[in-house]
Amino acid sequence: MLSKQDISDRILVQEHFAKEHLPGDLSREDIERYKARIKTLLKEKNACLVAHYYTDPLIQELAEETGGCVADSLEMARFGSERPETTLVVAGVRFMGETAKILSPEKRILMPTLEATCSLDIGCPIDDFSAFCDAHPDYEVVVYANTSAAVKARADWVVTSSIALQVVEHLADEGKKIIWAPDKHLGAYVQKQTGIDMLMWDGACIVHEEFKAKGIQDLKRVYPDAAVLVHPESPDSVVEIADAVGSTSQLIKAARDLPNRELIVATDRGIFYKMQQAAPDKMFIEAPTGGSGATCRSCAHCPWMAMNGLDNIVQALEEGRDEVFVDEALRVRARKPLQRMLDFSAELNR
Repeated sequence: MLSKQDISDRILVQEHFAKEHLPGDLSREDIERYKARIKTLLKEKNACLVAHYYTDPLIQELAEETGGCVADSLEMARFGSERPETTLVVAGVRFMGETAKILSPEKRILMPTLEATCSLDIGCPIDDFSAFCDAHPDYEVVVYANTSAAVKARADWVVTSSIALQVVEHLADEGKKIIWAPDKHLGAYVQKQTGIDMLMWDGACIVHEEFKAKGIQDLKRVYPDAAVLVHPESPDSVVEIADAVGSTSQLIKAARDLPNRELIVATDRGIFYKMQQAAPDKMFIEAPTGGSGATCRSCAHCPWMAMNGLDNIVQALEEGRDEVFVDEALRVRARKPLQRMLDFSAELNR
């Protein structure tokens, strides 16, 4: 289903990893020099920096210090669309830059690197996905935000993990059957909660898919009073042992609101920056992603998010490089399912 050439998501991911783009460590002097330069450039270029929760804490901190934001992909784009600046620097992965361009076509959208992508995006190529949808014309097409502009343009709805349940419940109430793409774990979670008739695309996040229930249970023996916080992109066996399941923003809220002083977190460790802001008196523990026990080293960090660095933010601003472009006709089509979700969300919050 994934590809006519039978190229698996994981093989494509490995090909990207082989390029080794990860930035090296910076000295404190380098960090301060880069931050000062970026602050100057943001003013000179009439630009705003928006950063995803999974980027380096240094970038998240800088976004906040300069009047930008740290958020999920849709809120990054929505925040940027409301800013007066004419340029947005999107620190994240490529589909996030595309989403910003879809909502702000009049703005220049720059990224630290356009080579930062996402296994969910890679694993849902538009030609194969369109063929799959065409084979099931009586199904409503719902796609996760972690997809290309082309896949969004093929959809009826775009959803984030924070609103997926409400949207699918709405469609279930209308008697709809849906095609869900691309994350099979999030799809399984939504299907289990709603009971809707769902055809599932076979994609997964390379970070969340690696969390292991046994590793978390072993860790719970070391920290018996800890609560387990899980993103629904994780396998069902991990979701089942969670004390809180939710999107990035929902997990940050859970970290603040849960009474537990120790929290085992099964999502990208970049989220710890905002969790520590929300609950400075609590201890955050990375859920293990490899090995069979609590002593294994966690690798819960997206390698493509790690490609965002202070150095290439400077280069993007100085040189105007890695600009995001979306074909206008495609952008108009992709905006419709995005806008449908935004309107639905606004209606829910009235």
